Amino acid sequence: MGFGTLRAFEDEARARLEPAHYDYFAGGAGDELTVRANEAAFARLGLVPRVLRGAAKPETGVTLLGSRAAVPVLVAPTAFHRLAHPEGERATARAAAAAETVMIVSMAATVAVGDVADAAPGADLWFQLYVQPDAAFTETLVRRAEAAGCKALVVTVDSPVMGLRERDLRNGFHDLPEHLCCENMRDGAHGDRVRPIVMSPELSWEDIDRLREMTALPIVLKGVTHPADARLALDHGVSAIMVSNHGGRQLDTVPATIDLLPDIVAAAGGAVPVLLDGGVRRGTDVLKALALGATAVAVGRPVIWGLAADGERGVTRVLGLLRTEVEHALTLCGCASVHELEPGMVRRTC
Repeated sequence: MGFGTLRAFEDEARARLEPAHYDYFAGGAGDELTVRANEAAFARLGLVPRVLRGAAKPETGVTLLGSRAAVPVLVAPTAFHRLAHPEGERATARAAAAAETVMIVSMAATVAVGDVADAAPGADLWFQLYVQPDAAFTETLVRRAEAAGCKALVVTVDSPVMGLRERDLRNGFHDLPEHLCCENMRDGAHGDRVRPIVMSPELSWEDIDRLREMTALPIVLKGVTHPADARLALDHGVSAIMVSNHGGRQLDTVPATIDLLPDIVAAAGGAVPVLLDGGVRRGTDVLKALALGATAVAVGRPVIWGLAADGERGVTRVLGLLRTEVEHALTLCGCASVHELEPGMVRRTC
């Protein structure tokens, strides 16, 4: 199969997936304005290259919270990988390990985080967490992540309730097939039953403080879009901030993350790394985000398209394609390293 672009992977995934499952992965909340805005905003930005800089093959690696990524493209936390391929998160983790990058394992994974770690020895794993109203079970999840060797907790804070995803409502997609479940939600203290993931409107900064006391793992706050919240995050001891609108799956009409990024970077003031997800589909998108202050980006849907199209090999090819595009674009920009990118190299074109 010839896949020259991430778009081609999506086309193949759409052909292979059940329509309701494709819509689950592709869709967003409301009119999906934010879904479209995430990609469109990158297209409105142009790269302004430097010339005659004598750069050799560029260095693309970054270090983040004790993890080393050979390219500043992480695997974003996405649920239900076994809907896309029988190997699910195991295949994704092996591909991420081969690409020498970080995989953020979703709390809603269809393979338990410990089994993901076992399937990909040496993989750099982080664990995405929705803080649960049951504090004891939240601690159980944290301990599982620690036992699996995860190097950070990525706490999603933009989901006090589930977004209104109209594609899923139209398709009647509410539950996983009987042979699948959110494996991390098994409760060994109660007969190994699978708990539901509970979104809580009562989640507050006090929960972040309690989580900080619960674990020594670095905490990445995912879902920050307002500069005031970025400043509060620093006050509450987070180790990194991820600018994210949940891929347009929560509150529709939230602006594109690349448009929100500069204000969050300014609010963080260099105190912690700032990451970004949402709409990254090309290596040039990665460069734009890094030039505007991100340390790295994370990709979600493209990984699912690769997984659905060709399993582990598909994810490997998605991540490899992005790495090739990043290296090529850096060379054309006259940069010997991702660290040489700067805001003046990005210009709004329309």
